[in-house]
Amino acid sequence: MTALSVNVNKVAWLRNARGGARPDVVASARIAFAAGASGITVHPRPDERHIRAADVHALRDLVAQHPGAEFNIEGNPRAAARGGYPGLDALVEAVRPHQCTLVPDADGQLTSDHGWDLTACANRASVAEAVARYQAMGARVSLFVDPQPGQLVAATSVGADRVELYTGPYADAVARHGLRAAEADACWAAYRRCAAEANQAGLGVNAGHDLDLVNLARFLEIDGIAEVSIGHALIADALEMGLAEAVRRYARICREAS
Repeated sequence: MTALSVNVNKVAWLRNARGGARPDVVASARIAFAAGASGITVHPRPDERHIRAADVHALRDLVAQHPGAEFNIEGNPRAAARGGYPGLDALVEAVRPHQCTLVPDADGQLTSDHGWDLTACANRASVAEAVARYQAMGARVSLFVDPQPGQLVAATSVGADRVELYTGPYADAVARHGLRAAEADACWAAYRRCAAEANQAGLGVNAGHDLDLVNLARFLEIDGIAEVSIGHALIADALEMGLAEAVRRYARICREAS
């Protein structure tokens, strides 16, 4: 079954917008687990706009109370420590997540909107070093990549365990043209080819970005998707139907896709 990892960044973002402790990130993650989530994802950023280092430690403790659940920390290994952000290396070493997803975000970037260019030699060398470093800390390492065959081949050469396919273009195609439109079908087929190539190369395949209740089931008609990480759309749905019900609906789609 495809695992559903709930990204709680937006819960922390709402808390930080007002100050104080509400909404409570850990309480929200607890609700997500009770409603069927397989794991929790966070993407702490240097500007601490949402998830903070203290949240990462608190969520690690919560995940440890749920056997079989996974904690996934996303981030850019090149982002320097500053203020209350200790850097990705320090967080991974201290918390020892099940999975570390490396994302090439620039400082101040609104959201993750592209994957690593692993065809560049300089990128490949530095990413390979980061992969080995986090694997030595006990983490499975996934690389955020665009759905391009050349990137998947390169991901194997740097020692990654998985790739996370950036699904923004697929979500855009569905939003613009419709779920079963020719343009969306062509985009979906490209992801299917990439997922098959990655699996054949021995890479696990995750997916994430703008997946929602409209487009998720169709996307999961692709074989071999190990995990989806969903945050923004799920939290937006939670405003209308409640967090528990939103998680249940996403978890049901993941379950039925298998």
